[in-house]
Amino acid sequence: MRNYFILLALLVTIVACKNDTKQQDAAEVAKKEATERADAITFKPFGKEIIANDAIASRSMIAHYKDLKSGDSIPAKVTLKVKEVCQAKGCWMTADLGDGNEVMVKFKDYGFFMPKDIAGQMVIVNGMAYVKEVPVDEQRHYAEDKGASKEEIEKITEPKRTYSFEADGVLLVDTK
Repeated sequence: MRNYFILLALLVTIVACKNDTKQQDAAEVAKKEATERADAITFKPFGKEIIANDAIASRSMIAHYKDLKSGDSIPAKVTLKVKEVCQAKGCWMTADLGDGNEVMVKFKDYGFFMPKDIAGQMVIVNGMAYVKEVPVDEQRHYAEDKGASKEEIEKITEPKRTYSFEADGVLLVDTK
């Protein structure tokens, strides 16, 4: 009887190990396919040389931003959809984080600029994500620069928490 229990235990162990191997193999295949898809996309690089395959989605990044206090920063690589680019020289861009959230992306030491006509395109940015508290007077200054009315400017009465990103490298998804 004891031999049957030992044989049964051995059989259960073998079956369990075989299933675990199948799960590992499936995970490896999925990872390889994702890497191959990322490699099939071409990019135009700007700034520091970076790779594309370990970027997180913009919707995932918002959770990291919510954990940060003003002045905190974390290294990150994020896939973003560009909303707006500085039309003077391409020295900043805004991007969508999802759920009505936006991030202001500037480029480290003004070491590179982005094309001015990339609104709506996808980018991968690498660098430091941080939260900034924008004082009332600075918000009013930006509103005035955008041509806001006096009434709109006077409605700005509280500091604003903003999500920011200092990119040292950017990959622009090549649409051609």
